[in-house]
This record gives sequence, C-alpha cells and structure tokens, in this order.
Amino acid sequence: MGHCHPEVVKAALKQMELLNTNSRFLHDNIVEYAKRLSATLPEKLSVCYFTNSGAYHGHLSSLIEISPYKFRKGKDVKKEFVHVAPVPDTYRGKYREDHADPASAYADEVKKIIEEAHNSGRKIAAFIAESMQSCGGQIIPPAGYFQKVAEYVHGAGGVFIADEVQVGFGRVGTHFWSFQMHGKDFVPDIITMGKPMGNGHPMACVVTTKEIAEAFSSSGMEYFNTFGGNPVSCAVGLAVLDIIENEDLQGNATRVGNYLTELLNKQKAKHTLIGDIRGIGLFIGIDLVKDPQKRTPATAEAQHVIYKMKEKRVLLSADGPHRNVLKIKPPMCFTEEDAKFMVDQLDGILTVLEEALGAKTESVISETTPCKIEMPMEAHLELLNDSITDSKENPSRKRNGVCTDKHSRLSKRLKT
Repeated sequence: MGHCHPEVVKAALKQMELLNTNSRFLHDNIVEYAKRLSATLPEKLSVCYFTNSGAYHGHLSSLIEISPYKFRKGKDVKKEFVHVAPVPDTYRGKYREDHADPASAYADEVKKIIEEAHNSGRKIAAFIAESMQSCGGQIIPPAGYFQKVAEYVHGAGGVFIADEVQVGFGRVGTHFWSFQMHGKDFVPDIITMGKPMGNGHPMACVVTTKEIAEAFSSSGMEYFNTFGGNPVSCAVGLAVLDIIENEDLQGNATRVGNYLTELLNKQKAKHTLIGDIRGIGLFIGIDLVKDPQKRTPATAEAQHVIYKMKEKRVLLSADGPHRNVLKIKPPMCFTEEDAKFMVDQLDGILTVLEEALGAKTESVISETTPCKIEMPMEAHLELLNDSITDSKENPSRKRNGVCTDKHSRLSKRLKT
C-alpha cells in the first residue's frame, strides 16, 4: 500500500509506545488478527502459525532442497526425495495454448511423478507451488490444473501447499487470495504468506487446517517463535487489512491491472520484442523474445530494458528460468497515471532498442566497413548503451565507418 503509509506507521507507533512483548504472553492483537485473517479464507483453513523470519524467506536447508529456483543456483544437486513437476507454462512450456487440454496434460505429469515415486518404494508427503509463479516467470496455471493435482496428491496421501507470499492479499483483484481464482472446489491444505502482510514490516504466517495442526502437535514437536505474532506486528497487520478494505485496493488492482494490461497489449502489437503479456490484477509479466515464432528468450535485451527503465525512474526486474520476463508487481496503490507513465517509458526504450538491433543483425557495423565485429548480444547491447550516451553527450560524433576507440577496445576484449 505504498511506502510509509500513515495509518500503518500510526498503528505501529501506538502499539510500540504501549507494549511489545514476546509471544509466550497472550495478547488480544494476535487473537484479533488471526480472526481477521482466517475470515478471508475458506472455513477449514483456521489455524495460524505466525513467524517473522527464517521460513519467511526460505533460508533453511530443508526448503532450499525442495526449491529448484534455489538449488539450481548452487551445485544443482536434486535430492532423491525431491521431484520437480514441469511448470504449467502454456506459452513456453511442454504443453502450450494450442493444446486441447493443457491443465490435464500438466497434471498428468504430476501423476506420473507420483507413480514413479510409488514404484521406487516412496510415499508422497506434499506438493508445493505458488498459486501463480512469480520468480518462475509470472506463470498463471491453466484453469483446472490445481484441482487435478490436488486430487492426485490427496489420493497418494500427501498435502497441497499453496505459496501466497508474493501473490496474496488482493493482488489479483478478483479475489483476496490467488488460489481462490481456481474455484471454490479447490482449497489447499496449507498456505504460506508474508511480504505484503506487514507492508514492509517483517511478518509472515502459515495457515492450515485443524486436523493438520493437531497431527503436528501430537507428534511432540512444539512450534514456538519468540516474536512471531508479537503485539506490534499484529497491530501493523490489522492496519494493513483495514487499508486494503477502506481504500478498496483489491478493486484498484482490478481496475488499474486491466488498464495496464490493455496498454501493454497495444505495445505487444507494436514491438516484436514482446512475445507475451500475461497476468491478472497487479501481477503481470512481459515475456521478451528474440524471435516471436521460435519464442527465443531475449535475456540480454531484458537486462538492457531494466537498466534503461531505471534511468527513467521506473524500477523493474526480470525473472523466469531465462531471466527474460519483466515482472510487474507494483504497490497496490498504483494508479492509471502510474501505469501510463511506465508504459510510455517502456515504449520509448523498446523503440530505440529495436531500431538499433535492426533486422536482428549480428554485427555492430555494416559489412562495408573495415572493422566489422562479430559479437554476442550482451556486448552488442553494451555498445548500444555507449552509443546512445555518446549521441546525447556529443551529437557531432559520427561513426562514418571509422572504428572509434570504444569499438577497438571492445574488439580487443572479445578476442581475449
């Protein structure tokens, strides 16, 4: 809801001046917040475990081991008890938008994994996925996918864990939680949430069913978190829920999100670098491609756009397996004016970039010049940055087919 929202600041200050204590001591705020939070969820999701760190960001070996996003950045060693299902990506994945039933096809991949695990003498503990994949590339699963996966997982004795850390609290607009987009017949067994929960204040929570909570408790394992759900954090959380409701931020996500998507789709028709626009509410991804037909990820181009957008005072980042998807997840107070400004800057940067790249030329200088340089796209874009800066600083500097010092230095760098 924006940096330093006055109501959040006031709630934190008021409670901090009154009392803050660890969660061994009961306080009305944690009870009140748990009630308010569970009221946004299906009835069976009624037990809250509050935290403020640790699992909040996955900094546990047990969580790194089950996250391809994490372990593939390290030694890329997948544990034998971990099974990675294909991302249900209908744009670049195994089953695409022209498939008759991509939801069933992707769910059947999970079914195969379960069968293979059983054949190896293993049991299924859990299936975990973001309700919409954010760091995975702004992927929205096809309708019906989660229902089928839940059926297979439950049939194998496992539980379904939905990660709402980045996509919950009304971001999708149409619903308060992203998993709710999949229909009333789909209810996860466990939900993880955090990040927007405290509007920047470190606050997170795991919500589950009474049955799972009792099974956990009866195992003899006690859960305790010194400051998880402390009075100040819960006061902040309550203020956030109030603001979402009072300022209709969920409705704003729908209105501004639809407007932003409309603007971006117009840009897609204009720019060949834009391969796909996907998203809902204020959760949108721009998939940049080198070739619209082959859908080749434009990784270097995405990084170039990010740097140039930053110069225009717009902060974006790229993610996905190829880091070519511009992810747009602004504060929920984002306005139509903000959306228009962002898209205008993006339009200008893509226009300059596409003009510079030309018809996908691989050389910086035409073949008629004596110093043609074959170079990778990363170096091409580095040189493009230099040339744009040069033209702004000194418009009289002309290439005119003559190698400049920058060209010479880059040529030497590429040869070594």
